[in-house]
Amino acid sequence: MGLMPAIRAVELRAKSVVGRVGLCWIVIVPRLGAVPGDVRLLPNQPSRVDIVVVAHQDDWQLFMGDVVTQRLHSGNRGVFVYLTAGDDGRDSAYWQTRERAALQSTRIAAAIPVTDPVACSVAQIRDHSIRKCTVGNTESYFLRLPDGKRDGKGFARFGYRSLRKLRANPTSEMSAIDASTTYRGWSDLMTTVGAIIDRDSAGATIHTSDPNIARNPHDHFDHRMAGLLVADLRKQHQLGALYYLGYALATRAANRSTDQMQTKTALLLAYDQEMTAVNKKWSAYQEHRAFYSECMQRTYVVRSPVPVIR
Repeated sequence: MGLMPAIRAVELRAKSVVGRVGLCWIVIVPRLGAVPGDVRLLPNQPSRVDIVVVAHQDDWQLFMGDVVTQRLHSGNRGVFVYLTAGDDGRDSAYWQTRERAALQSTRIAAAIPVTDPVACSVAQIRDHSIRKCTVGNTESYFLRLPDGKRDGKGFARFGYRSLRKLRANPTSEMSAIDASTTYRGWSDLMTTVGAIIDRDSAGATIHTSDPNIARNPHDHFDHRMAGLLVADLRKQHQLGALYYLGYALATRAANRSTDQMQTKTALLLAYDQEMTAVNKKWSAYQEHRAFYSECMQRTYVVRSPVPVIR
């Protein structure tokens, strides 16, 4: 079977599962390694938490979806931090739909029944108002900073602001695109994300984009800034981290099993279904089908152990 027919077969399997269960009760355990069949969390054991820090609402599904899904299926709680609105220079109808789409992927990853409601509110983190959505054993934080465009130069709609520029100029400021809050410099943003992480830092593992240009060239600058923010935080916090390749995946050999491909495809289809329900032209999968098909076949990650803070 050729490459595209094989991807099509996986896509049809994932659509079948999503269709049968209505975006709930998908239990796909990727074969990433031996997982004991009788492991339970006892009351006196600290819960394990996976914290995903990404730039955009579809990043983790594409680049780390199978790994995150496996860990949530093992009983871990999930915390998702989205740094930008993923607006792509568009209006609120687009980026608000992206937030809802990300939550649909979260349901799949954590096997949360469709009957479980999503509870959204405004959380006060330090001096900042941040949208927080809770469903099942997951929390999602949407910081809604401007999408910086692939080159990090930003879009005209939001004054060409970007994470890249914020980090490059320590005295600069950047507001959320819904005017909910303003971050006064990179350190303010970093400390705010650190406050979210600190709530669950015991037993936590961070998942984010690999900022290393040698390993992960030609990536979106927002992806790189997400990874650098985590790297900066780890200078102050004892946190283990997993760094994932982004756009450079397409240059690497396929390394996912059929089950792992099905997991990633189901996550992306759940996301895309929410997007196309509002506007059929908003299907990321259809816009970049060849690239996304390659992402379904690949996950590359570098583990960085817990640093020693002196």
